Amino acid sequence: MDDIRNALLAERARLTAELRENRIEAPGMMTYGSQAAAASQVFEQQRDLALREHNEGQLDHIDAALARIAAGTYGVCTSCHLRIGAERLEALPTAALCIDCQRIAGAARRR
Repeated sequence: MDDIRNALLAERARLTAELRENRIEAPGMMTYGSQAAAASQVFEQQRDLALREHNEGQLDHIDAALARIAAGTYGVCTSCHLRIGAERLEALPTAALCIDCQRIAGAARRR
């Protein structure tokens, strides 16, 4: 369990540093010029915002996994309370749901 905890803490530190380094700034004053340059600036800002949201979501998952480790419930599905497969946890250490519950949750989200 220490290896998993240490890996989660290392990933948390990496994501936190990345979020700190990649500050998103509001676009500057638009001047008359190339529409392509303006579109490129908007695209880059939208990309940066999406990456930031993704990283913040990953941090939430990591924090939740660390809380489950502290509580002694890591590796137990938060929905059905059965053990999560070792292969799943190896591939996705932040998994809170077993594969069957994840399929159900994914199907419900797509509706």
